Amino acid sequence: MAGVKRTDLAPTAAVKVIGAGTAACFADLVTFPLDTAKVRLQIQGESKAVKDSKAIKYKGVFGTITTMVRTEGARSLYNGLVAGLQRQMSFASVRIGLYDSMKQFYTRGSDHVGIGARLLAGCTTGAMAVVVAQPTDVVKVRFQAQVRLTDGSSRYSGTMDAYKTIARNEGFRGLWKGTVPNITRNAVVNCAELVTYDLIKDLILKYDLMTDNLPCHFTAAFSAGFCTTIVASPIDVVKTRFMNSVAGQYSGALNCTLTMLTKEGPTAFYKGFVPSFLRLGSWNIVMFVSYEQVKRAMMRAHQNWESH
Repeated sequence: MAGVKRTDLAPTAAVKVIGAGTAACFADLVTFPLDTAKVRLQIQGESKAVKDSKAIKYKGVFGTITTMVRTEGARSLYNGLVAGLQRQMSFASVRIGLYDSMKQFYTRGSDHVGIGARLLAGCTTGAMAVVVAQPTDVVKVRFQAQVRLTDGSSRYSGTMDAYKTIARNEGFRGLWKGTVPNITRNAVVNCAELVTYDLIKDLILKYDLMTDNLPCHFTAAFSAGFCTTIVASPIDVVKTRFMNSVAGQYSGALNCTLTMLTKEGPTAFYKGFVPSFLRLGSWNIVMFVSYEQVKRAMMRAHQNWESH
């Protein structure tokens, strides 16, 4: 009886959580250089060094990537990958893996799921994931932002060194730096990403535009990536700037926002928009297509269990 019970539990939350984490790690491996380029473009203009004519200036996504490869080597594009994968495993597994369970919780198990319940589920799992995974995000951003100095030294020697150094120099609060803007960003991103995907996929199937297969998943994921980038870009720039800032540079996320607005104007909030879209678009496609396959396998496993 215990054995039967274990089989019953496997395709539910556990497989969704592991499946979402795995699909997100795979998507991260594919799109990580775009994310690093995005971080470099977003922080450009904030440091005093940039005013110096000798400082490296980045122009566009692929310009940033080629400049980084030329000046710091190809490995620099994957700076912070370890923390990035740690982040996805702890982060995507919560925000995407628990989304369906949260939807059921808000609809009290009803078959009809309104947009309100979808938005609430997206916001909830997005916020929960940040609380769990914030330190990994801080370390990932710091790694991506660090430029290797001419003498070969850098801000942190490795992933574990970064966690230790931040905790030692900035206290445990340093590891949870930017939690508020990150909760805001991820509530927004999660809603835009999951709800847009959910709704577009439902519409495509409702009007028989495509069958529930790869082209449908691809279209819904691409649309979700575009909507998400438009909505989340300003919050994302503030999050990156604030998490990468030295102690005392900004008094808070709101101060960081106002400083950017007064010093650099409203266009600063859409810095790195193209890499953000290239990354979110491609990330969503890889992520959702992989995740759909996991869910299909899950359903098959569940049906097999029921037929026995």
